[in-house]
Amino acid sequence: MTFELLVSCVQKDARELAEKMNIASDAVIVSQLEEKSSEETFNVGDKKIHSIKSRTKGVGLNRNTCIEQSSADIILFADEDIVYDEGYEDKVLKEFEAHPDADAIFFNVRVCEERRTYWNEGYKWVKWYNSGRYPAYSIAVKASKLKAAGVKYSLFFGGGAKYSNGEDSLFINDMRKAGFKMLASPVVLGEEVPRPSTWFNGYNDKIFYDRGVLYHFLYGKWAKLWGFRWVYKMQHDYADTYPYKKAKDMLFLGIKEGTNGKRKFDEKGNMI
Repeated sequence: MTFELLVSCVQKDARELAEKMNIASDAVIVSQLEEKSSEETFNVGDKKIHSIKSRTKGVGLNRNTCIEQSSADIILFADEDIVYDEGYEDKVLKEFEAHPDADAIFFNVRVCEERRTYWNEGYKWVKWYNSGRYPAYSIAVKASKLKAAGVKYSLFFGGGAKYSNGEDSLFINDMRKAGFKMLASPVVLGEEVPRPSTWFNGYNDKIFYDRGVLYHFLYGKWAKLWGFRWVYKMQHDYADTYPYKKAKDMLFLGIKEGTNGKRKFDEKGNMI
């Protein structure tokens, strides 16, 4: 099996980024919000890096471009703030060899405690009820299966898009609906270097509203139940700065509006 790392970034020099991330495999690096579009291919040792500079905006579009440009059997999604351990390519390929039934495998990446959303202690199959915790950089997938199913990242969610976040959950949900067998693995591939969030600057109207829109697409008729669970569970994070009842009302409003939302927000994310 062949392997490629798919790196999504913003205004980064591909050669410098490859060194910073300790990239030691074939890779596709797509850098957005550039002044001019360009492409080049260069080598790092015996590995080939295909660099694309794009004037486009939006993490979903970036990842889709990476998928379209990839030519490997196994692809692993990456963010610009991940530093990979030695031998990460072999680790990924060995896991797919050991688990041939898996179409996608979710790997561990070391993250500081306050940002950690998951940690795989052992092997388990990922289902609809435990799939929402995984970020893009945990996902390795069989490219042929992905392309044949036509599964892509949403252009409406995530950094640079209309709605704040959730593109990874939607991507995983679409793989699930397409019949992918998805396995969580305890194998560790690297470490995230802490940096300010590109989308979260505190709780406000838009955060809860956008979460409601996301839950509309993830859970359908069960969106309110799962939305209420999330608002209740997260109270300890926002209770000092945002009213619980308003949080619930904004989330339910987002569920109701779905993709047809026409609400407007100020620069701080409060509804106008």
